[in-house]
Amino acid sequence: MPVQTQRLVSEFEKLVSFDAESYHERQIADYLEERLAGLGLTIYEDRAAQLLDEEGVHSADEESAGNLYGFLAGTAPGEALLFSSHMDTVSPGKGKKALFHENGLITSGGDTVLGADDAGGLAVILEMLTVLQEDRIPHPDIEVLFPIAEEKYSQGGRVLEYERIRARTAYVFDLDGTIGSAALAAPTILSFSVTIRGKSAHAGFAPQEGIHAIKAAGDAIARISCGWADEYTSLNIGLIRGGTQSNIVPDLAVFSGEIRSLEHERALKMAEELRRIAEESAAKYGASARTEITEQVRAYRTPEDAEAVKRFRRACHVLSLGDGKLIETFGGSDLNQFAQHGIQGLVVASAMQKVHTTEEYTTVQDLEKAAQLAVALVQNKED
Repeated sequence: MPVQTQRLVSEFEKLVSFDAESYHERQIADYLEERLAGLGLTIYEDRAAQLLDEEGVHSADEESAGNLYGFLAGTAPGEALLFSSHMDTVSPGKGKKALFHENGLITSGGDTVLGADDAGGLAVILEMLTVLQEDRIPHPDIEVLFPIAEEKYSQGGRVLEYERIRARTAYVFDLDGTIGSAALAAPTILSFSVTIRGKSAHAGFAPQEGIHAIKAAGDAIARISCGWADEYTSLNIGLIRGGTQSNIVPDLAVFSGEIRSLEHERALKMAEELRRIAEESAAKYGASARTEITEQVRAYRTPEDAEAVKRFRRACHVLSLGDGKLIETFGGSDLNQFAQHGIQGLVVASAMQKVHTTEEYTTVQDLEKAAQLAVALVQNKED
């Protein structure tokens, strides 16, 4: 495949250099818009930042951006293809710098994430588009989508203008692991918050007059099974707070967490079970319980006979990457949102390892392989 490694690596280094934590993607969006326009794509930036501001999700400011969309008219027949990677990174992501090592390893300085999640995917898509143009490779209509705030449960993807997108087949370059692997299923993610309300009283003089919210919360937590509920479902309680002073019977306790399941109905069932337990435990102590459930993303499963899978397997075969390793992931991505709008696809491994940590890394070899794969997905050759 005619991928130019040094150009690809230089692009990756440039993309890493932008401070682009979630909701602060303005600079990288401006750069990507310029790059896409230079490659001949028609560009559109939507109102995602403003819409999220209006919803009260996050206040828009000069560092905010919308989702970036690009369209490249086809030069050959075939159904349109959508390629996507998100613009934002997790924190600590300010002052990132890519360090290159003799063995091909690329790391951060150790005090920030590297940002290969998802600068790797962005660099790969830009290189693919460059190769298509330079080598005049015939291709169908190509759409690219660079969303904001993917790391915040794909908030940018949630408010996309889906009527603009023509493609029904998508490749989201946003997965760790070996190049040549892809996720065809991902979970519903439900966030929950349980508020227990009791009654305050002086703990020294009249403890009998109080209703101990923390005790009620503790009873509920002890009864809620954390970890794997089954092979498809997990639950975690990650935060708890309550009380005001050590000599006051606490009248408030709050605990929160997540439910993830590859089966949407199973996630909903677990949420209702959690609600029931919280109410029973609160009543046991004379307290009350309010459980709030928020659906962050919904589960999808792409059929193995879908065009997205067939094309991916053909591309892997051409590149001697095997038959294409298909996995289920318990991480969400923008494809969770796309799937709810009739777009089938895969989340493709895109040269990232140990993501969301300061030990995150990639390699020159993996970036090159991922870019070759992107080109092969467009060419759609048998061998």
